[in-house]
Amino acid sequence: MSTPEALRQLLNAVAQGKVSPDTALEKLKYFDFEPVEEFAKIDHHRALRTGFPEAIWGPGKTPEQIAQIMQTMRQRSRVVMATRIEPAVYDQVRSLVPDAVYYPMARICAIAPLTLTPVHPGTITLLSAGTADLPVAEEAAITAELAGFQVQRLWDVGVAGIHRLLNNRHFVQTADVLIVVAGMEGALPSVVAGLADCPVIAVPTSVGYGASFDGLAALLTMLNSCAAGIGVVNIDNGFGAAVLAGQILRTASRITVESTPPKGVP
Repeated sequence: MSTPEALRQLLNAVAQGKVSPDTALEKLKYFDFEPVEEFAKIDHHRALRTGFPEAIWGPGKTPEQIAQIMQTMRQRSRVVMATRIEPAVYDQVRSLVPDAVYYPMARICAIAPLTLTPVHPGTITLLSAGTADLPVAEEAAITAELAGFQVQRLWDVGVAGIHRLLNNRHFVQTADVLIVVAGMEGALPSVVAGLADCPVIAVPTSVGYGASFDGLAALLTMLNSCAAGIGVVNIDNGFGAAVLAGQILRTASRITVESTPPKGVP
């Protein structure tokens, strides 16, 4: 399915009734990728398959490569996002992509509408244990907003001053899905999961003194949590946490729609 002729044959088969539209859709989900010179192949149909478009991992790529990939992706996508972009790299990317915007705390460079309007139901609520965790927390928040989700933030509510969290219990009690970001010993997700009736996604960060082992201590704490209902992503992986939270909300919405009986049916 990688040539115009193959696509033409598929469309003719649909027109002739030999292939159903649903079967054709399944085939097209794996149809399209586009090379960018010899260093990248853009997966344009990832959003069709998974619900989320491909994102650009910034480290290891030159600013010129990032800019070329973004310019190629923008032809098919409403939003194009590159992660882990340092300010100096962004300056060079912007010289090639003038309308690229930058979210400095999240270290995300994007081509996106000026106003990000949520298009999916539900709210992703983000909590951070400390101010030092904000780069990872904001990476999750901006990723979710660029993907079309409503986001609410509650920062610096770690267990060292637990009253800060308890005074904001409504954030936890009204959440549809929670992302909890913490470094040091990583205890905050366990506390939050004991208060929440929704999924909790725990994100360990590499914040902490020497024995935190660059986030390994927080990761192990979260994996060993005594509270149920916690999923754990990799160290500093705010992007992955946002995608998982979005998948949870999208799946919940789909199940709700599919299980709703037609009007007049009990």
